Amino acid sequence: MSVNVAVVGATGAVGELMRRVLLERQFPLKSIKFLASEKSAGKQIEFACEKHTVQLIRPEAFAGVQIVLSSTPSSVSKEMSPIAARHGAIVVDNSSAWRMDPQVPLVVPEVNPEELDHIPKGIVANPNCVAIPLCVALKPLQKISRIKRIIISTYQSSSGKGAKGLADFDAQLGPWVRGESVPKPTAHRAQLAGNVVTLDWTLDPNGYTEEENKVINETHKILGDSQIGISPTCVRVPVKISHSESINVEFFEPISVEQAKAALATAPGVILMDELKGEFPQPVHATGSDHTFVGRVRQDPGNINALNLWVVADNLRKGAASNAVQVAEELIRRGIVK
Repeated sequence: MSVNVAVVGATGAVGELMRRVLLERQFPLKSIKFLASEKSAGKQIEFACEKHTVQLIRPEAFAGVQIVLSSTPSSVSKEMSPIAARHGAIVVDNSSAWRMDPQVPLVVPEVNPEELDHIPKGIVANPNCVAIPLCVALKPLQKISRIKRIIISTYQSSSGKGAKGLADFDAQLGPWVRGESVPKPTAHRAQLAGNVVTLDWTLDPNGYTEEENKVINETHKILGDSQIGISPTCVRVPVKISHSESINVEFFEPISVEQAKAALATAPGVILMDELKGEFPQPVHATGSDHTFVGRVRQDPGNINALNLWVVADNLRKGAASNAVQVAEELIRRGIVK
């Protein structure tokens, strides 16, 4: 079947990728419209060799739409997503506005697609760009043994701050390479070229950043186990695209390296890379891919019940745009959108 789709925030970095992914995956479109703020409304964009005029985000624009793929600031989503749902659409929202709402499923199709069978508010939340690959990598292992604790350190690319983050990094990189004075950062917390920076600080009582708290809360919800101990440290590194994650995962019962590799080798959405063959996941592998790359699977030498993993995924694609489109595909496959 084919469906009527609206892409909201269509001219932003993730919105542009959503358009590309829809074409790449040959999504079954009956019709498509592109919505954005007043700043971009009226612009012409090309999709499937046709010109489309970007429309203003307003209630009337959702009439007849069955699926909304939304990538806007949380404040916009809080206002417009319920309106789109009242018009009969199911909204797949990429902001953080709805992720922890108990009536809104938080979905990674390879991990918990069954959550789509109950969408009381007509809104599905797309998870954080760290939580998605983390859960894709851990779900096949969780099926073998219940997870007790996760310690995760992230190495997040400049594109995690969107187009402004990429522009900021590019502006710094040339002068830094030439040994010249680096301009003050405009998007990142501090100079990123030749540096590693903790993510934007929020005055949270637990001392963790907003990003780190998202990893804790969203991983609990996606994996369906709020008892898992999760200890994250999130930093920004001088890479354009793709986030990397160092993961130590402790189970209630031990899993051998051989068991883990066998499970990961056949897991949906995972590409297992074998360090014995000189392979290890890198951002250059993941960029442009919808897969989660997993490697360096090792026994924790200090804990027989724990394993170490190295995970890399494209934060703009699998961490945002592609996961949203995959959710939309799953809505059709399960007969939820008719």
